[in-house]
Amino acid sequence: MRNRLAVKVDFSGTAIDVGELVRNERNVYFRYDEDFLQGNLNLSPFYLKRTTEIQRPNTPVFDGLFGVFADSLPDGWGRLLLDRALTAKGVNLGEISPLDRLAMVGTAGMGALTFHPVKTMEEAIDSSIDLDVVARESRSVLAGGASDLLDELVQLGGSSGGARPKIVVGYDPATDRMIKSMETLPSGFEHWLIKFPAGIDPKDVAKTEMAYYKMALAAGLKMTTCRLFKGKSGQAFFGTKRFDRNGDDRLHLHSAAGLLHYNFRLTNIDYGHVMDAAFRLEKDVRAYEKVLRLAAFNVFAHNRDDHSKNISFLMDETGNWQLAPAYDLTFSQSSHGYHSMTVAGGSKRPGREQLLNLAKNFSIKKPEKIIDEVREAVGNWSEFAKAAAVPPGSLKSINSILNP
Repeated sequence: MRNRLAVKVDFSGTAIDVGELVRNERNVYFRYDEDFLQGNLNLSPFYLKRTTEIQRPNTPVFDGLFGVFADSLPDGWGRLLLDRALTAKGVNLGEISPLDRLAMVGTAGMGALTFHPVKTMEEAIDSSIDLDVVARESRSVLAGGASDLLDELVQLGGSSGGARPKIVVGYDPATDRMIKSMETLPSGFEHWLIKFPAGIDPKDVAKTEMAYYKMALAAGLKMTTCRLFKGKSGQAFFGTKRFDRNGDDRLHLHSAAGLLHYNFRLTNIDYGHVMDAAFRLEKDVRAYEKVLRLAAFNVFAHNRDDHSKNISFLMDETGNWQLAPAYDLTFSQSSHGYHSMTVAGGSKRPGREQLLNLAKNFSIKKPEKIIDEVREAVGNWSEFAKAAAVPPGSLKSINSILNP
């Protein structure tokens, strides 16, 4: 069991020492490197102090870690894969500490943080990727079955978060060629993430998310380039260019959940908290408008899986923070109509009234314009659905909810 781990940050190929994580019994402590503090980078401004003092988080939410380090850990699908692979190798999961898991992430995690020494899995994958095979094996793992390609799945998607199966790849738009992800990709390749249906997802989930991508752009939201990939069988899979990569350069990624030390599995955070965080990071009142637009889209587009890990912030190597492009936007139901995050205190079927109250709380000027722009885009759902080849049944059923 690993009890000590060095943390570095790597924006453009040169790793900078950040500090050290030390585990003592069940507690994990962190101390910044003195040289790192000579610069102006603040990796987690709200709960991780810029000091050489030894620090321990004041929350049990992140397995004893500060949220900024927990953001590097795989959850959902990534954690399931890793646990299955470790169990198959005879490892007792009860003996795996959070530092062990970070060491397994090593230099391959989302964002710019890296962890050393790296604990690697065996290399057992060639550079070619068959999307149909990945989808089939992912279904087997989700159903509790075995997979002959478990190690390959770990290497393709073991650092990712979220419940749905996904892989990170290198993709060349000019040649339509796809290879396994690596820190430095060949010329012409870009860092992409591709999703696969979970067991409860409808078959057309990728096309629905593609329609939501187009609808979100029309609503004025910022997103990275997305597209549908097709397997040899003809099945479509949703892919998105990674926003934590600029070529092979990296951006520091911090989720709202990790930044604010909120448990994203519980409804205990309001869009107002995210607005406040965005303004404090960006130091610009336009940050309020960005969050209001996202909240309005999630409300009108019936995206109720709008939890605090589905909103993130990015920091570049100069220390500049920005709200990350929107992601994981799609139609989603919930029990009794509740959103994962509240809107001005309301979480059950919030609407225009709650959005206006949210805007009023932060003195946003002319919020009606933002709200109306989003509502107009959602009103054109059928057009976006047809363009994404969403089957007529799903198009009509979703439209009956979005535009009753």
